[in-house]
Amino acid sequence: MTPAAPDLTTPLPLDGGLATELERAGLDLSGGLWSARVLAERPEAVARAHLAFYLAGARVATTATYQASFPGLADCGVDRRDAEGVLRRGVAVARDAADRAVGRGVPPGLLVAASVGPYGAYLADGSEYRGRYGVSRASLREFHRPRLAVLAEAGADLLACETVPDVEEAEVLLDELAALGGPPAWLSYTVRDGRTSAGQDLHEAFALVRERPEVLAVGVNCVSPVGLAEVVRLAASASGKPVVAYPNSGEEWDAGSASWRGPAVFDAGEVRSWVAAGARLVGGCCRVGPAGVAEVAAALAGPAGHRP
Repeated sequence: MTPAAPDLTTPLPLDGGLATELERAGLDLSGGLWSARVLAERPEAVARAHLAFYLAGARVATTATYQASFPGLADCGVDRRDAEGVLRRGVAVARDAADRAVGRGVPPGLLVAASVGPYGAYLADGSEYRGRYGVSRASLREFHRPRLAVLAEAGADLLACETVPDVEEAEVLLDELAALGGPPAWLSYTVRDGRTSAGQDLHEAFALVRERPEVLAVGVNCVSPVGLAEVVRLAASASGKPVVAYPNSGEEWDAGSASWRGPAVFDAGEVRSWVAAGARLVGGCCRVGPAGVAEVAAALAGPAGHRP
């Protein structure tokens, strides 16, 4: 049965940076698989990270499948059958963490969003912040289609098509989601200087989902929180849909040195302005841990977090 779309009349708090939480636990995320390596080798560690976010107030956990693509797993010697198992495990581990959280007093109704990273995540060279990969639409379809199908069959409540830098890739994802027929999905871009990371018009990028019933929300992730309310407002206006917004800490990823640079400026005090602009799925991305998610959840629970 296809999961029903969640009610976004009241904004829902998302989780934070899963990879960040795994790194803080001392786990090795080096190599092309990133957090998917931990999912394959130490799934219990992933479950603990999900649980920490649920206990902090997240109502949605995003799976450790961002970089778990069939080509990426094959490059690491994982055959197709085992690769499917890794993807399914991502959903199962998050679901188990949700059950544990409810057992510890968290209200039921927790959701699992299966992470669908962009083609650039497979390249593992920072391309999700640039786009324009130089590959055909057919290649993008071949990359995304089987993973979407497995994650949907695994029982995810939502599909999180995230960190998408390029309108062309977004169009391919939207067509594949329509063909899949569920579960509901969100589409979130990376942006820079008021445009997609690939340099395309942001209004047009958000407007792609206006007539797409399979898309629950559109927005941005892994972007600076500075000026985010303006981007959220544009997404709401262009799409006519609820907006998903989960920025990073404000630090910037340097792919060359594989490190974060700059100051952390994530401020949960800004959450209410994002909600006022149209955000209905709100959380954090890289470098935002359970403490930051707890602040987001508290902000959403305040009077301004319940605006229609």
